Amino acid sequence: MMLQVVPPRFWFPLMQIVWGVLTFCTSAVNNVEQIYAIRFFQGIAESSTFVGTHYILGSWYKPGELGKRSGIFTSSGLVGTLFSGILQAAIYKHLNGHSGRSGWRWLFIIDGIITLPIAFYGFFVFPDVPVMTKAFYLDDEERLLATKRLEGEIQVARLPLSWKLAKRVLSKWRWYGCSLLFAISGETESFGSNNIMGQWLKAIGGFSVEQIDYYPSGATAFAIASTLVCATWTDYTRVRWPVLIYMAVACIISSICILVWSSPIGLKFFAYYLAGASYAGQATTFAWANQICADDDQERAIVLASMNMWNNVINAWWPLLFYKASDAPKFQKGCIAMICVSVATLGVTWFVWYMEKREHRIQQQATQRSEELEPELPNKSGSHEDTKPELTNSH
Repeated sequence: MMLQVVPPRFWFPLMQIVWGVLTFCTSAVNNVEQIYAIRFFQGIAESSTFVGTHYILGSWYKPGELGKRSGIFTSSGLVGTLFSGILQAAIYKHLNGHSGRSGWRWLFIIDGIITLPIAFYGFFVFPDVPVMTKAFYLDDEERLLATKRLEGEIQVARLPLSWKLAKRVLSKWRWYGCSLLFAISGETESFGSNNIMGQWLKAIGGFSVEQIDYYPSGATAFAIASTLVCATWTDYTRVRWPVLIYMAVACIISSICILVWSSPIGLKFFAYYLAGASYAGQATTFAWANQICADDDQERAIVLASMNMWNNVINAWWPLLFYKASDAPKFQKGCIAMICVSVATLGVTWFVWYMEKREHRIQQQATQRSEELEPELPNKSGSHEDTKPELTNSH
Protein backbone atom coordinates (compact mmCIF):
# COMPACT_ATOMS: atom_id res chain seq x y z
CA MET A 1 0.00 0.00 0.00
CA MET A 2 2.98 2.36 0.36
CA LEU A 3 3.06 2.55 -3.43
CA GLN A 4 -0.38 4.19 -3.26
CA VAL A 5 1.16 6.96 -1.12
CA VAL A 6 4.87 7.26 -2.01
CA PRO A 7 5.92 7.39 -5.68
CA PRO A 8 7.52 4.04 -6.59
CA ARG A 9 10.54 5.80 -8.13
CA PHE A 10 11.45 6.94 -4.60
CA TRP A 11 10.21 4.02 -2.51
CA PHE A 12 11.86 1.16 -4.41
CA PRO A 13 15.38 2.65 -4.63
CA LEU A 14 15.25 3.80 -0.99
CA MET A 15 14.36 0.30 0.20
CA GLN A 16 17.08 -1.14 -2.02
CA ILE A 17 19.68 1.16 -0.46
CA VAL A 18 18.60 0.04 3.01
CA TRP A 19 18.85 -3.59 1.89
CA GLY A 20 22.30 -3.03 0.38
CA VAL A 21 23.68 -1.37 3.51
CA LEU A 22 22.34 -4.23 5.65
CA THR A 23 24.00 -6.69 3.26
CA PHE A 24 27.34 -5.02 3.93
CA CYS A 25 26.61 -5.34 7.66
CA THR A 26 26.01 -9.08 7.25
CA SER A 27 29.61 -9.54 6.12
CA ALA A 28 30.79 -8.41 9.56
CA VAL A 29 28.51 -10.45 11.87
CA ASN A 30 30.03 -12.52 14.66
CA ASN A 31 27.01 -14.42 16.00
CA VAL A 32 23.63 -15.73 14.91
CA GLU A 33 21.71 -13.09 16.89
CA GLN A 34 23.21 -10.37 14.72
CA ILE A 35 22.13 -12.26 11.61
CA TYR A 36 18.58 -12.55 12.99
CA ALA A 37 18.41 -8.78 13.57
CA ILE A 38 19.79 -7.89 10.14
CA ARG A 39 17.53 -10.35 8.34
CA PHE A 40 14.50 -8.91 10.16
CA PHE A 41 15.18 -5.41 8.84
CA GLN A 42 16.16 -6.73 5.41
CA GLY A 43 12.80 -8.48 5.26
CA ILE A 44 11.06 -5.15 5.88
CA ALA A 45 13.16 -3.44 3.21
CA GLU A 46 12.62 -6.10 0.55
CA SER A 47 8.96 -6.85 1.31
CA SER A 48 7.53 -4.42 -1.23
CA THR A 49 9.97 -5.08 -4.06
CA PHE A 50 8.68 -8.35 -5.48
CA VAL A 51 4.96 -7.76 -5.15
CA GLY A 52 5.33 -4.04 -5.89
CA THR A 53 7.02 -4.77 -9.19
CA HIS A 54 4.15 -7.06 -10.20
CA TYR A 55 1.76 -4.24 -9.29
CA ILE A 56 3.74 -1.79 -11.46
CA LEU A 57 3.76 -4.24 -14.38
CA GLY A 58 0.00 -4.65 -14.03
CA SER A 59 -0.34 -0.86 -14.19
CA TRP A 60 1.47 -0.53 -17.53
CA TYR A 61 0.44 -3.58 -19.53
CA LYS A 62 -2.81 -5.05 -20.79
CA PRO A 63 -3.76 -8.58 -19.66
CA GLY A 64 -2.66 -9.95 -23.03
CA GLU A 65 0.80 -8.43 -22.56
CA LEU A 66 1.28 -9.07 -18.87
CA GLY A 67 2.29 -12.74 -18.74
CA LYS A 68 5.46 -12.27 -20.77
CA ARG A 69 6.51 -9.19 -18.78
CA SER A 70 5.86 -10.94 -15.47
CA GLY A 71 7.86 -13.88 -16.78
CA ILE A 72 10.80 -11.66 -17.72
CA PHE A 73 10.78 -10.07 -14.26
CA THR A 74 10.56 -13.42 -12.46
CA SER A 75 13.24 -14.90 -14.70
CA SER A 76 15.55 -11.99 -13.94
CA GLY A 77 15.40 -13.04 -10.29
CA LEU A 78 16.14 -16.62 -11.28
CA VAL A 79 19.06 -15.44 -13.41
CA GLY A 80 20.31 -13.72 -10.27
CA THR A 81 20.00 -17.01 -8.40
CA LEU A 82 21.83 -18.81 -11.21
CA PHE A 83 24.56 -16.19 -11.22
CA SER A 84 24.83 -16.24 -7.43
CA GLY A 85 25.61 -19.96 -7.47
CA ILE A 86 28.38 -19.41 -10.00
CA LEU A 87 29.56 -16.30 -8.12
CA GLN A 88 29.59 -18.16 -4.83
CA ALA A 89 31.77 -20.90 -6.27
CA ALA A 90 34.16 -18.36 -7.81
CA ILE A 91 34.42 -16.35 -4.58
CA TYR A 92 35.12 -19.47 -2.54
CA LYS A 93 37.82 -20.48 -4.99
CA HIS A 94 39.58 -17.11 -5.38
CA LEU A 95 38.76 -14.98 -2.30
CA ASN A 96 38.37 -17.42 0.56
CA GLY A 97 40.87 -16.25 3.20
CA HIS A 98 41.83 -13.10 1.29
CA SER A 99 42.55 -10.17 3.67
CA GLY A 100 41.66 -12.47 6.53
CA ARG A 101 38.01 -12.82 5.47
CA SER A 102 36.14 -16.04 4.77
CA GLY A 103 34.60 -16.61 1.35
CA TRP A 104 31.04 -16.19 2.62
CA ARG A 105 31.91 -12.73 4.00
CA TRP A 106 33.25 -11.68 0.62
CA LEU A 107 30.00 -12.86 -0.96
CA PHE A 108 27.98 -10.34 1.08
CA ILE A 109 30.48 -7.56 0.38
CA ILE A 110 30.25 -8.11 -3.38
CA ASP A 111 26.46 -8.42 -3.17
CA GLY A 112 26.31 -5.00 -1.50
CA ILE A 113 28.64 -3.50 -4.10
CA ILE A 114 26.32 -4.74 -6.86
CA THR A 115 23.17 -3.48 -5.11
CA LEU A 116 23.89 0.18 -4.37
CA PRO A 117 24.58 1.45 -7.94
CA ILE A 118 21.37 -0.21 -9.14
CA ALA A 119 19.43 1.51 -6.35
CA PHE A 120 20.71 4.97 -7.33
CA TYR A 121 19.97 4.14 -10.98
CA GLY A 122 16.33 3.59 -9.97
CA PHE A 123 15.90 7.15 -8.67
CA PHE A 124 16.46 8.51 -12.18
CA VAL A 125 15.06 5.80 -14.46
CA PHE A 126 12.13 4.05 -12.73
CA PRO A 127 8.91 5.16 -14.48
CA ASP A 128 6.29 5.02 -11.63
CA VAL A 129 2.78 4.23 -12.99
CA PRO A 130 1.25 5.75 -16.16
CA VAL A 131 -0.98 8.33 -14.41
CA MET A 132 1.92 9.84 -12.43
CA THR A 133 5.04 9.04 -14.45
CA LYS A 134 7.64 11.76 -14.79
CA ALA A 135 10.17 9.61 -16.62
CA PHE A 136 12.51 11.85 -18.61
CA TYR A 137 12.51 9.47 -21.57
CA LEU A 138 8.73 9.84 -22.13
CA ASP A 139 7.24 12.99 -23.65
CA ASP A 140 3.70 14.26 -22.93
CA GLU A 141 2.23 12.43 -25.91
CA GLU A 142 3.75 9.11 -24.83
CA ARG A 143 2.54 9.58 -21.24
CA LEU A 144 -0.99 10.20 -22.52
CA LEU A 145 -0.75 7.16 -24.78
CA ALA A 146 0.38 5.00 -21.85
CA THR A 147 -2.85 5.89 -20.03
CA LYS A 148 -5.26 5.91 -22.97
CA ARG A 149 -4.24 2.49 -24.26
CA LEU A 150 -5.32 0.91 -20.96
CA GLU A 151 -8.84 2.36 -20.91
CA GLY A 152 -11.39 -0.44 -20.87
CA GLU A 153 -8.69 -2.91 -19.83
CA ILE A 154 -7.33 -1.64 -16.49
CA GLN A 155 -8.50 0.95 -13.99
CA VAL A 156 -5.91 3.70 -14.31
CA ALA A 157 -7.40 6.30 -11.92
CA ARG A 158 -5.86 6.53 -8.44
CA LEU A 159 -8.54 6.97 -5.75
CA PRO A 160 -8.05 8.20 -2.17
CA LEU A 161 -7.68 5.51 0.50
CA SER A 162 -10.67 4.92 2.79
CA TRP A 163 -12.18 2.27 5.06
CA LYS A 164 -14.63 1.43 2.28
CA LEU A 165 -11.70 -0.21 0.53
CA ALA A 166 -11.45 -2.94 3.19
CA LYS A 167 -15.15 -3.72 2.86
CA ARG A 168 -14.91 -3.76 -0.92
CA VAL A 169 -11.96 -6.15 -0.91
CA LEU A 170 -13.18 -8.53 1.80
CA SER A 171 -16.67 -8.82 0.31
CA LYS A 172 -15.35 -10.40 -2.90
CA TRP A 173 -13.82 -13.81 -3.57
CA ARG A 174 -10.69 -12.40 -5.23
CA TRP A 175 -8.69 -11.69 -2.07
CA TYR A 176 -9.42 -15.12 -0.61
CA GLY A 177 -8.94 -17.11 -3.80
CA CYS A 178 -5.74 -15.47 -5.06
CA SER A 179 -4.14 -15.37 -1.59
CA LEU A 180 -4.88 -19.04 -1.03
CA LEU A 181 -3.58 -19.94 -4.49
CA PHE A 182 -0.12 -18.45 -4.01
CA ALA A 183 0.08 -19.35 -0.32
CA ILE A 184 -0.17 -23.01 -1.35
CA SER A 185 1.39 -23.10 -4.82
CA GLY A 186 4.36 -21.04 -3.64
CA GLU A 187 5.45 -23.96 -1.46
CA THR A 188 6.06 -26.06 -4.56
CA GLU A 189 9.30 -24.07 -4.85
CA SER A 190 10.58 -25.67 -1.63
CA PHE A 191 13.03 -28.05 -3.30
CA GLY A 192 14.88 -25.12 -4.83
CA SER A 193 14.53 -22.62 -1.99
CA ASN A 194 15.87 -25.15 0.53
CA ASN A 195 18.63 -26.40 -1.81
CA ILE A 196 17.90 -30.04 -1.10
CA MET A 197 19.82 -31.02 -4.24
CA GLY A 198 22.98 -29.46 -2.83
CA GLN A 199 22.50 -31.32 0.44
CA TRP A 200 21.96 -34.57 -1.48
CA LEU A 201 25.16 -34.06 -3.49
CA LYS A 202 27.09 -33.40 -0.29
CA ALA A 203 25.65 -36.51 1.38
CA ILE A 204 26.38 -39.02 -1.40
CA GLY A 205 29.97 -37.75 -1.74
CA GLY A 206 32.27 -37.62 -4.72
CA PHE A 207 31.61 -33.97 -5.55
CA SER A 208 33.82 -30.95 -4.89
CA VAL A 209 32.58 -27.78 -3.18
CA GLU A 210 32.49 -26.02 -6.55
CA GLN A 211 30.44 -28.84 -8.11
CA ILE A 212 27.96 -28.75 -5.23
CA ASP A 213 27.52 -25.03 -5.93
CA TYR A 214 27.33 -25.43 -9.72
CA TYR A 215 25.13 -28.49 -10.31
CA PRO A 216 21.90 -27.19 -8.67
CA SER A 217 22.09 -24.32 -11.17
CA GLY A 218 20.66 -26.75 -13.73
CA ALA A 219 17.32 -26.63 -11.90
CA THR A 220 17.45 -22.84 -12.00
CA ALA A 221 18.16 -22.88 -15.73
CA PHE A 222 15.15 -25.14 -16.29
CA ALA A 223 13.07 -22.81 -14.11
CA ILE A 224 14.03 -19.85 -16.30
CA ALA A 225 13.14 -21.71 -19.50
CA SER A 226 9.82 -22.93 -18.07
CA THR A 227 8.91 -19.47 -16.80
CA LEU A 228 9.58 -17.69 -20.10
CA VAL A 229 7.91 -20.31 -22.30
CA CYS A 230 4.83 -20.66 -20.09
CA ALA A 231 4.43 -16.91 -19.55
CA THR A 232 4.64 -16.20 -23.28
CA TRP A 233 2.15 -18.97 -23.99
CA THR A 234 -0.37 -17.54 -21.51
CA ASP A 235 -0.28 -14.16 -23.26
CA TYR A 236 -0.90 -15.84 -26.59
CA THR A 237 -3.83 -17.93 -25.33
CA ARG A 238 -5.07 -15.57 -22.55
CA VAL A 239 -5.43 -18.69 -20.37
CA ARG A 240 -3.35 -18.97 -17.17
CA TRP A 241 -4.51 -22.09 -15.33
CA PRO A 242 -2.76 -24.78 -17.47
CA VAL A 243 0.64 -23.50 -16.28
CA LEU A 244 -0.28 -24.29 -12.68
CA ILE A 245 -1.39 -27.77 -13.75
CA TYR A 246 1.94 -28.33 -15.51
CA MET A 247 3.81 -27.09 -12.46
CA ALA A 248 1.89 -29.27 -10.00
CA VAL A 249 2.21 -32.43 -12.11
CA ALA A 250 5.96 -31.85 -12.59
CA CYS A 251 6.42 -31.50 -8.82
CA ILE A 252 4.47 -34.69 -8.13
CA ILE A 253 6.65 -36.65 -10.58
CA SER A 254 9.81 -35.11 -9.12
CA SER A 255 8.80 -35.96 -5.55
CA ILE A 256 8.02 -39.59 -6.38
CA CYS A 257 11.42 -40.03 -8.08
CA ILE A 258 13.24 -38.59 -5.06
CA LEU A 259 11.17 -40.63 -2.59
CA VAL A 260 12.35 -43.85 -4.24
CA TRP A 261 15.81 -43.64 -2.70
CA SER A 262 17.19 -46.60 -4.64
CA SER A 263 16.55 -44.90 -8.00
CA PRO A 264 19.63 -44.21 -10.17
CA ILE A 265 21.63 -41.03 -9.70
CA GLY A 266 20.74 -39.93 -13.23
CA LEU A 267 17.02 -40.16 -12.42
CA LYS A 268 17.58 -38.15 -9.26
CA PHE A 269 19.32 -35.42 -11.26
CA PHE A 270 16.33 -35.42 -13.63
CA ALA A 271 13.92 -35.15 -10.69
CA TYR A 272 15.72 -32.24 -9.05
CA TYR A 273 15.94 -30.39 -12.36
CA LEU A 274 12.29 -31.10 -13.18
CA ALA A 275 11.32 -29.49 -9.86
CA GLY A 276 12.49 -26.21 -11.38
CA ALA A 277 9.14 -26.16 -13.20
CA SER A 278 7.61 -24.98 -9.91
CA TYR A 279 8.90 -21.46 -10.56
CA ALA A 280 6.84 -21.20 -13.76
CA GLY A 281 3.72 -20.72 -11.64
CA GLN A 282 5.05 -17.62 -9.90
CA ALA A 283 4.87 -15.24 -12.86
CA THR A 284 1.64 -16.76 -14.11
CA THR A 285 -0.12 -16.57 -10.74
CA PHE A 286 0.66 -12.87 -10.30
CA ALA A 287 -0.24 -12.10 -13.92
CA TRP A 288 -3.52 -13.93 -13.36
CA ALA A 289 -4.26 -11.92 -10.20
CA ASN A 290 -3.43 -8.68 -12.03
CA GLN A 291 -5.87 -9.73 -14.74
CA ILE A 292 -8.63 -10.72 -12.30
CA CYS A 293 -8.41 -7.42 -10.39
CA ALA A 294 -7.78 -5.17 -13.40
CA ASP A 295 -11.00 -3.20 -12.79
CA ASP A 296 -9.97 -1.98 -9.31
CA ASP A 297 -6.49 -0.49 -8.83
CA GLN A 298 -6.56 -0.45 -5.02
CA GLU A 299 -7.98 -3.95 -4.73
CA ARG A 300 -5.31 -5.16 -7.12
CA ALA A 301 -2.57 -3.71 -4.91
CA ILE A 302 -4.00 -5.33 -1.78
CA VAL A 303 -4.59 -8.72 -3.41
CA LEU A 304 -1.05 -8.87 -4.81
CA ALA A 305 0.44 -7.87 -1.46
CA SER A 306 -1.71 -10.41 0.39
CA MET A 307 -0.65 -13.20 -1.93
CA ASN A 308 2.99 -12.58 -1.10
CA MET A 309 2.25 -12.04 2.60
CA TRP A 310 0.37 -15.31 3.11
CA ASN A 311 3.00 -17.25 1.21
CA ASN A 312 5.64 -15.82 3.54
CA VAL A 313 3.49 -16.61 6.58
CA ILE A 314 3.43 -20.27 5.56
CA ASN A 315 7.05 -20.27 4.44
CA ALA A 316 8.13 -19.05 7.89
CA TRP A 317 7.41 -22.48 9.40
CA TRP A 318 7.12 -24.80 6.39
CA PRO A 319 10.87 -25.53 5.98
CA LEU A 320 11.30 -25.97 9.73
CA LEU A 321 8.66 -28.68 9.70
CA PHE A 322 9.33 -30.48 6.43
CA TYR A 323 12.91 -29.65 5.41
CA LYS A 324 14.89 -29.85 8.64
CA ALA A 325 18.64 -30.40 8.31
CA SER A 326 18.25 -33.61 10.29
CA ASP A 327 16.05 -35.00 7.49
CA ALA A 328 18.81 -34.62 4.89
CA PRO A 329 19.48 -36.01 2.40
CA LYS A 330 16.28 -38.04 1.88
CA PHE A 331 13.75 -35.42 3.02
CA GLN A 332 10.92 -37.95 3.04
CA LYS A 333 8.54 -35.63 4.88
CA GLY A 334 9.42 -32.86 2.46
CA CYS A 335 8.66 -35.02 -0.58
CA ILE A 336 5.32 -36.11 0.86
CA ALA A 337 4.51 -32.47 1.69
CA MET A 338 5.41 -31.53 -1.89
CA ILE A 339 2.96 -34.07 -3.28
CA CYS A 340 0.25 -32.77 -0.95
CA VAL A 341 0.69 -29.09 -1.85
CA SER A 342 0.85 -29.99 -5.55
CA VAL A 343 -2.49 -31.78 -5.31
CA ALA A 344 -3.90 -28.87 -3.29
CA THR A 345 -2.64 -26.48 -5.98
CA LEU A 346 -4.71 -28.37 -8.55
CA GLY A 347 -7.82 -27.91 -6.40
CA VAL A 348 -7.32 -24.21 -5.67
CA THR A 349 -6.48 -23.54 -9.33
CA TRP A 350 -9.84 -25.03 -10.29
CA PHE A 351 -11.58 -22.86 -7.66
CA VAL A 352 -10.01 -19.62 -8.94
CA TRP A 353 -10.75 -20.57 -12.55
CA TYR A 354 -14.37 -21.36 -11.69
CA MET A 355 -14.91 -18.13 -9.72
CA GLU A 356 -13.36 -16.02 -12.48
CA LYS A 357 -15.61 -17.63 -15.09
CA ARG A 358 -18.63 -17.19 -12.83
CA GLU A 359 -17.82 -13.51 -12.27
CA HIS A 360 -17.44 -12.89 -16.00
CA ARG A 361 -20.74 -14.63 -16.68
CA ILE A 362 -22.55 -12.49 -14.10
CA GLN A 363 -21.00 -9.32 -15.53
CA GLN A 364 -22.00 -10.27 -19.07
CA GLN A 365 -25.57 -10.99 -17.97
CA ALA A 366 -25.76 -7.64 -16.17
CA THR A 367 -24.45 -5.84 -19.27
CA GLN A 368 -26.95 -7.64 -21.48
CA ARG A 369 -29.88 -6.74 -19.19
CA SER A 370 -28.72 -3.12 -19.11
CA GLU A 371 -28.66 -2.98 -22.90
CA GLU A 372 -32.12 -4.55 -23.14
CA LEU A 373 -33.59 -1.98 -20.71
CA GLU A 374 -31.95 0.98 -22.44
CA PRO A 375 -34.73 3.32 -23.71
CA GLU A 376 -35.08 4.25 -27.37
CA LEU A 377 -33.30 7.46 -28.26
CA PRO A 378 -35.59 10.26 -29.56
CA ASN A 379 -34.94 11.69 -33.03
CA LYS A 380 -34.44 15.36 -33.76
CA SER A 381 -38.20 16.06 -33.97
CA GLY A 382 -38.72 14.68 -30.48
CA SER A 383 -40.46 11.46 -31.53
CA HIS A 384 -38.94 8.04 -31.04
CA GLU A 385 -37.17 6.34 -33.89
CA ASP A 386 -39.21 3.63 -35.57
CA THR A 387 -37.01 0.72 -36.47
CA LYS A 388 -39.53 -0.60 -39.04
CA PRO A 389 -39.48 0.88 -42.55
CA GLU A 390 -42.57 2.85 -43.57
CA LEU A 391 -44.70 1.17 -46.24
CA THR A 392 -46.13 3.45 -48.93
CA ASN A 393 -48.47 2.78 -51.81
CA SER A 394 -47.15 3.74 -55.22
CA HIS A 395 -49.31 4.05 -58.26
